[in-house]
Formats: sequence, structure tokens, C-alpha cells
Amino acid sequence: MGGSILVVGSVAFDSVKTPFGEVDDILGGSATYFSVASSYFAPVRVVAVVGDDFEDRHIAVFRKHQIDIEGLKRAEGRTFRWKGEYGYELNECRTLDTQLNVFAAFNPVIPEAYRTSEYVFLGNIDPDLQLTVLEQIQRPRIVACDTMNFWIQGKPDAVKRTLAHVDILIINDGETRMLANEPNLVRAASKIMDMGPETLIVKRGEYGVLMFNGKSIFGAPAFPLEEVFDPTGAGDSFAGGFMGALAHASDVNERVFRRSIIYGSVMASFNVEQFSLNRLTNLTRSEIDQRFSQFKALTHFEEF
Repeated sequence: MGGSILVVGSVAFDSVKTPFGEVDDILGGSATYFSVASSYFAPVRVVAVVGDDFEDRHIAVFRKHQIDIEGLKRAEGRTFRWKGEYGYELNECRTLDTQLNVFAAFNPVIPEAYRTSEYVFLGNIDPDLQLTVLEQIQRPRIVACDTMNFWIQGKPDAVKRTLAHVDILIINDGETRMLANEPNLVRAASKIMDMGPETLIVKRGEYGVLMFNGKSIFGAPAFPLEEVFDPTGAGDSFAGGFMGALAHASDVNERVFRRSIIYGSVMASFNVEQFSLNRLTNLTRSEIDQRFSQFKALTHFEEF
């Protein structure tokens, strides 16, 4: 197995409504989805904060996947809560309520044992905090990062300062255009790579993913599913699968990147099949590899 992965982000309780059902106060958060998805490939360490309402049954999810939670700190108060609703256009979510609670004062302190992590994923948190995380890490091999329109609009200079230290940026197509101030996705990608990241991965929901690295463009479709129940956490599951496969390979060439994109897409496709982490936590490696093979068959063609 390859190098260890450090993820810094949110652990939360989500309430989600889709046309196919509704759930309240289920385990969620970017670091949760990421760490479970990546745990199928490589050792994972989590830095996040939870409240005193975080129970043993929630901790058990991390322990089941042998995720190192020394960096999961408990604070007095309630855990971060998010409530959202999806219509039949599952690419679009309407946020109904956000309660930061203990997450509002989150100041990530990286445990000594985590500071030599080879692969680092900075979840969608304040870009200034992302930078303080990197200052605590000793020579990581790969740093990947997520951000969102809230930070791009509200703290653009801080986002750019962080991106100068990032190898891979993983964001959606709307955020790509906003960050670059450029409507054309290809030109936007070029502008963003000039900010620091050598690789840009653009998540496009049900339309798949695009990877830009200045030398080539690689595209993968979303896996065609008969049933999609809940898209929450799909992007973080993608990032977890991608980084996990990258760390497992212990190499960073183009071939490995492309294969890791597909593994990321595989994990995202499993995630949306059920609410919360219900599908993601009950996978086998053989199921993952079988869907990887189906992905390969889906996109393979021969020249005449």
C-alpha cells in the first residue's frame, strides 16, 4: 500500500430531501465522505472538529474503515449542521439551513504524527486555514485542494495565496469559471493553472469530470445509474477515491492520474446510490474493481 493521506475538512450532520426520500441528522461533511472513500485504497488521517453531540455510533463509522481519528477533536457545543434539498435536477442543490456551531471556531492543529503525511487534501474550508495547515506539514508529495464560490467571492486573494502552494485543485465547473473570471472552461483552466496548481480537475456532476494539466485534457463520463438517491458528498467521494488511488499507486505520472480519475468516479457513483454514507461504508474492493472495469468498457473504443 502507498503513502498515507491527510484530510482536513468538516465532519457534519446533514438533513437532506430529494424526490426519492428524506433523512435528518445523518453523518456527513467533506472530511467524512473523503476519508471513507479513500480508505479503500490507502491509510487515512482526519483533522476535523465535532461537538459533544457526536456519539460513539458516529465514531464507529471511522473505526470500521481503520481511519486514524487522532486529529478529530471534540469541542463543547453542537456539531456543524447542514440542510439541503434537491429537485429532479440533481446537479443543483438548494441550501435551506447552515449551522456552523463548533466548526465556526475550527482552527486545525495537525498532530505531530500526521505532519509527515505524503498526500494532503485540503477540504472546503477558509483558505487562510488551508494555508496554516500546509505550514504544519513537512514536505508533502502531493497537495490537493477544494474550495467553493463562497470563498472565491469573499476571500479571492486568500484563495490565490493558497493555490500558489497547491499541486491539484478539484472544483466544479461553475467555480472554475468564477475563479478565472472566464466563461470558457478551457481558457479558465489555463488561467487557474497559472495561479499555481499543475493539475485542475473539474467536477461536472452527472456530466462527469475533466482533467487539465497543461499538456493534455482527459475526460471521463459519470457512470450511468438506474437509481440516484442522494448526490450529497459525491464530489468529496470523488476526491477521496482519486487521492486514495493516487496514494496507492505511489507514482504521479499521467497514466496513474487518469486511472485515479476513474476510481474517483467509481466512488462517487456508489455514493449517490443511497442516502448519506449508507452505500459507501458497505462496499467491497471487488465491487469497486468491477465497476472500474465497467467504466473502462464504457469508454473504450478502437480505431477503424
